[in-house]
Amino acid sequence: MKKLKDSTIVLHSEKTKKNILGAVTTPIFQSSAYLYPFGDESLKYPRYGNLPNQEEVIEKISLLENAEDGVIFATGMAAVSTTILTVVKPGEHIIVQDQIYGGTTSFIEGLLKELKIEVTYFDFCSEPDFSKVIKSNTKAIYIESPSNPLLKIIDIPTVAKISKENKIISIIDNTFATPINQKPIQLGIDIVVHSATKYLNGHSDLIAGFVASSKDYIKRIRKNSRDLGCTPNDITAYLLARGLKTLAIRVERHNQNAIKLAKYLSEHKKVNVVNYPGLESHPQHELAKKFMKGFGGMLSVEFNMDADELNKRLSKLKFFARAVSLGGVESLLCLPSETSHSYLPKYEREKLGIKDTLVRISTGIEDIDDLINDWEEALS
Repeated sequence: MKKLKDSTIVLHSEKTKKNILGAVTTPIFQSSAYLYPFGDESLKYPRYGNLPNQEEVIEKISLLENAEDGVIFATGMAAVSTTILTVVKPGEHIIVQDQIYGGTTSFIEGLLKELKIEVTYFDFCSEPDFSKVIKSNTKAIYIESPSNPLLKIIDIPTVAKISKENKIISIIDNTFATPINQKPIQLGIDIVVHSATKYLNGHSDLIAGFVASSKDYIKRIRKNSRDLGCTPNDITAYLLARGLKTLAIRVERHNQNAIKLAKYLSEHKKVNVVNYPGLESHPQHELAKKFMKGFGGMLSVEFNMDADELNKRLSKLKFFARAVSLGGVESLLCLPSETSHSYLPKYEREKLGIKDTLVRISTGIEDIDDLINDWEEALS
């Protein structure tokens, strides 16, 4: 059988085809206890992540990411933290992208350093060759592409190649891109992590995480996930599987809306710069074209007005909710200076390019004319 396309994978699951009573969709297996035959070691238990609702999600996302296997988690941070703690031990060293999700930075600066794991931050977006910061005890690298919130792009194949040459495990957060737009394992990355809360679910009504990789890495990560109790319940898995069914068509619409909104805002007199890899003005546009099928629904915009005026303008928007999340069917926005990077002093934020007038936008699937008109009225 030929390899299935993404829009087919999200709808059909081999493992859960023969459901109870012939149900077309996988029923919710809401039980904490399961019978097992004498001598059968394949025990079913919710924390093990091996029930039909969980297995459906694992199968589909693993196929989308071209991975051998995967693990479903209760949160995106559970996926990130468990993965890093699995591959890097006390006394070892990890190289981390200098601009990443704030929750990941908090984990690295907190528990990781408490465990005496050495951390070096590196600007992978400006320079993919990180050889100069590799040490004898370097075990892993951790990157995001596109980055949060400036939508910078990394030369993923080059980073993956250097990692393999030095026997370093490569990990990427693929949340912004989704496996519809970007497939890091095809580009040479070892482990892919997701906040499934975002695009994979797409409806802003659950939190979950996912890790995709080879069977060897997943075996180790799954063991720690079970021990740490990181598995989501069956209702969450059921809802995530339901959200996945529309992932391909949702992402297609996110891509279409985001590029049109980015073009509109980039030409507006009250905007200094729009960060979106789909724009030809983006400094890494050509690089993004090499690795990404689509450029995603995320953009960030730096406005040329003071913070007070910006807040007044944003309060006039009807269809862009001011909320701390992304990837849902509805449009959202937030100010990184108030949310993901609020832990940094102002001068450090600005050194990274994150000003108080930078707005991160998660473009939804509404009619694009209505979204553009919404900004037109708010900025007029």
